[in-house]
Amino acid sequence: MTALWTAAEAAEATGGQARGDWTASGVSIDTRTLAQGDLFVALTVARDGHDFVAQALERGAAAALVSRIPEGVPEGAPLLLVDDVQTALEALGRAARARTKARVVAITGSVGKTSTKEMMRAVLAGEGRTHAAEASYNNHWGVPLTLARMPRDTDFAVIEIGMNHPGEIAPLARMARPHVALITTVAPAHLEAFENIEGIAREKAAIFEGLEPGGTAVINGDLAVSPLLRETARRHGARIISFGEKAMNHHRLLEARVGQGATVGEARLWRTRVMLKVSAEGRHFAVNALAVLAAARALEADRARALCALAAWSPPSGRGARETVVIDPARDDESIELLDDAFNANPASLAAALEVLAAAEPFDGVGRFKRGRRIAILGDMLELGAGEAQLHADVAQAPAMAKVATVHCVGPLMAHLWEALPEAKRGRRVDTVEALLPEVSRLVDTGDVVLVKGSKSSHVSRVVDAIRKLGQRSAARETEV
Repeated sequence: MTALWTAAEAAEATGGQARGDWTASGVSIDTRTLAQGDLFVALTVARDGHDFVAQALERGAAAALVSRIPEGVPEGAPLLLVDDVQTALEALGRAARARTKARVVAITGSVGKTSTKEMMRAVLAGEGRTHAAEASYNNHWGVPLTLARMPRDTDFAVIEIGMNHPGEIAPLARMARPHVALITTVAPAHLEAFENIEGIAREKAAIFEGLEPGGTAVINGDLAVSPLLRETARRHGARIISFGEKAMNHHRLLEARVGQGATVGEARLWRTRVMLKVSAEGRHFAVNALAVLAAARALEADRARALCALAAWSPPSGRGARETVVIDPARDDESIELLDDAFNANPASLAAALEVLAAAEPFDGVGRFKRGRRIAILGDMLELGAGEAQLHADVAQAPAMAKVATVHCVGPLMAHLWEALPEAKRGRRVDTVEALLPEVSRLVDTGDVVLVKGSKSSHVSRVVDAIRKLGQRSAARETEV
């Protein structure tokens, strides 16, 4: 077992009292995924983690980080007793960051954080030992948890930082202390907590507050708020590399062609013209790949290896996974193409998803209708503030909507889109996903391409599961949209 934390190290980092002489090989906050040898952190998030300490120890946890000794925990059990568990986890994260010589990239943005993090991971994995969260751990407990899990011999770390309210990004950025800070884009998301798009931009730009001296800011240069991002980066002494499609960007996408399972194009990286490929459908993936190449350049990574890593990359499941659901294993054409983007939604990401759907090719001559269709099953976009009704209705005007045959709407907010759609495109409109699930088998057919997208708490991921159950999942092509 490789030691991540000894009892003495963890006690020193947190100012806590270690009981027992233990060594932890990992850090966990969930008994369902806890591995033997993990330090179990009894956070109080949805439930009080202290209620699960005894279970964690029974399952092989090396010790538990607690603020009190829970009932059912035997005397002499290995513990790290602290005043506050969340504060202690943050201290553990800061200590892990301080003891490593790793070069750190921090990533934020309204859209594309997770996929860009995974691109960055793929690129840096060819350069050395690379650490990044397996999931989208980007909040007040996710960032310190990711840092606390970082092995001391890490060469590169990729930290995703998100927010829901003002003032969240800066302390997490200061904890991560990145050498490179990257902002994918700024778009209407979490408007419920911000007055306008400029407020969102200022919060995203707070990531530069954590930059190490001489650090690099990688910013999207195509935005109306790009000057605000640049000015904030300059104020924090950052070297700036811009990316996008406009002529003044340092890394510029010249051309992109979206095909089946990939996006291929040409780009200019400073004065060097390159061919660019990502194994994902969507022009936005190619743009974010330029951001990754810019960050890799700042870390002195090999450009040729980076381009090869991007060509082989496909995004994480659950955030736009593209897969073929085979209805009849005896016939390759008896299948449904499924675009699963059921964990996140805002107007910008939904527009990008619809573009991918519009570019996909249905298959004719099979199924009940003998004509393949492009179908969208959309759940509510949440946290959009006072203008949320209009933002949902405006989706009807997206250019890509012209190629969508039918839109099924889930949730009270998506009802505004349903009302704005031409009658010919209106599918089912329901308030809850439970009302739609019994109808899935008749709403989709072989030959169709089906996009399922919505904010995570709209629960449209259950529609994805229902479609998968209609057949057998083939070798997956996964694409975040």
